[in-house]
Order: sequence, then C-alpha cells, then structure tokens
Amino acid sequence: MVNNKVISFPELDGKQALSLVGIHDKNLNVLSECFGKKFFFRNNEFIINDVEEEIAQQIEEVLMALYEVVKKNQSVSERDVLYAYRLVSKSEKVDFDNLNNKIIGRTLTGKIIAPKTKGQLNFVNAMEKYDVVLAIGPAGTGKTYLAVIQAVSMLKKGLVKRIVLTRPAVEAGENLGFLPGDLKEKVDPYLTPLYDSLYDMLGVEQTEKLIEKKTIEIAPLAYMRGRTLEDAFVILDEAQNTTTSQMKMFLTRLGFNSKMVITGDITQIDLNHGSKSGLIEASNVLKDVEEIKILYLTADDVVRHPLVQKIIESYEKSSIENNKKVREIKEKFIV
Repeated sequence: MVNNKVISFPELDGKQALSLVGIHDKNLNVLSECFGKKFFFRNNEFIINDVEEEIAQQIEEVLMALYEVVKKNQSVSERDVLYAYRLVSKSEKVDFDNLNNKIIGRTLTGKIIAPKTKGQLNFVNAMEKYDVVLAIGPAGTGKTYLAVIQAVSMLKKGLVKRIVLTRPAVEAGENLGFLPGDLKEKVDPYLTPLYDSLYDMLGVEQTEKLIEKKTIEIAPLAYMRGRTLEDAFVILDEAQNTTTSQMKMFLTRLGFNSKMVITGDITQIDLNHGSKSGLIEASNVLKDVEEIKILYLTADDVVRHPLVQKIIESYEKSSIENNKKVREIKEKFIV
C-alpha cells in the first residue's frame, strides 16, 4: 500500500535539527537518493509522499537511529546516513552507541577518533585483544588510519615503547629504480598515508621529534630483515604486495610485548605477474591459529566519499560477472 508518511521529532532544537537534515539539506538529499523518495522537513517533521509501507518503516528506522545521535548533541554526517541506510536495507540493526562509545584517541585539535562501522569496531577490538591481526579490505575502510591511531594511543599510554611502520617497495606500476636516493629515500613518498595519520594525532613537529629519537620508525620492508621487534607496535601496510618469503620474514620479527597489524587490499596487487601475494597466502596458512585474528572489511566499511563505495561495489560486481563468463567459456570446451 502506498501512503504519505509523517515522522515527527517534537523535541528537536534548532541546532539538532540542522545536524539531522545537514547543512543545505545534504543529509536530506542523501536520504532522498538512497530511498528514491523526495523528503521534506518542516516544523520538526519529516514528510515523505507516496511511499510504500515497507520503505516507510525502513526510513523511520534510519531517522530514529540518526535522531539518537543528535539527541546527544553529536553531529550527523552524510557517511552516517549512508551507513544507517545500508544496514537497514539489509535488515540489520543500526546502533551508533557502540561505535561512538569506543574512543580510540583524539586528534591534535581534540576531535574524538572512534570507529565508524561495525567492521571498524571489530578491527579495533581485535587490535586490543590479539598480538597479530590481519585486516583485509578495500581502500577507504580505515585500515591504515585506525592501526596508526591505535599504535599512537598505546605509545602514549606506555603500553609499547616504540612504533614501527613499514611497507613493501612495490607500488602501482612505479619503478623505484629511476628515483633518486637510497632505498629509504625512494620509498618515503609511498609512506605518505602513514605520515598523514601520525600528523593527525601528534602534529608535524612532535612526529618529527619522535622519528629523530627512533621512537617512531618508518621504513621499507627490506629494513626489517634480521631484526627482532620487542616492546613495539608494528604495522605492515599494503601487505598484498609482499611476496611469500617477505611475509614470513616479517611475521617472524615478532618479539615479546609487541603487536603486529598487517593491512592490505587483495584486489589491488601490484606484484609481477605470476608472483603469489604473501597476504593471501598468510590468510590461508594462518587461519587456524587461534592467537591470530584475520578479519575482512567490506564496501560497507568504506568511510570516504560515498562515490568510493559505489566504485568498489561496481568493481566487485564486474569481477563476479567476469569470473562467471570465464567459467562458462571453460565449460564449453570441456569434453
């Protein structure tokens, strides 16, 4: 049955109402795009015309979840609206409380850093509980950022004595051999995301001081060989570009009172054709080791621009369709 739907929030004050609908109605427009219905907001009432009962119920669930956020005078972003919609459309419960209550740290300006999705919450909990964590997922899911923030938080609390951040020197078709300088100087530009996360929480000056004191070490993966890393929070980023031997070498660097977090996106492997990804192999080899946590983030955990999530989903769909076509072609020629 198709009806008009009115959802009222009589206790909203002006500031809360603005947060709920968004500046220039941005959140309202996202809701309209998600549900394919035109939303109106007047006198603390959401009005949706010509809406089916099932869709109306989903809309009410999303709005009630967002209302619980603004009631606590917290802001609602377009990302929050999209995340609530994705959960409701899958008949999953929307609970921002669990996310907002898990404070990992604060930026230099005092902004609270907390997980934005269930997948991110699981990742943060895993880093607290396990000494070795493999986080596999697409770009934009916050893998690197959250790992660095967790590392800095543990350093500040005195739970580790240093942070080691590393990446393999393989990047999206670039040939490092043509760049000037030694290996570290060549690979430094590719470590920018790690620096950015540190600057966010510590600031440039403090980060540079800690790097000078060797409290924070940022180095290519080749520099890890032959070492044992104790009292350290060690992050291997872009791990999909490690070889089997590199991954084994890295994992065996684990020392006492240390944590290792390994992040990567197995859909963006830049190794030479025919080379096996150390991350994929490690996720298979180590899956039965109870002390190691392997978790997978998905497009639902993307916290970048909404379009990024659509791009990821489109590529995933295309990959599934291509694999299906390959199977069909193979079946034709099997006698």
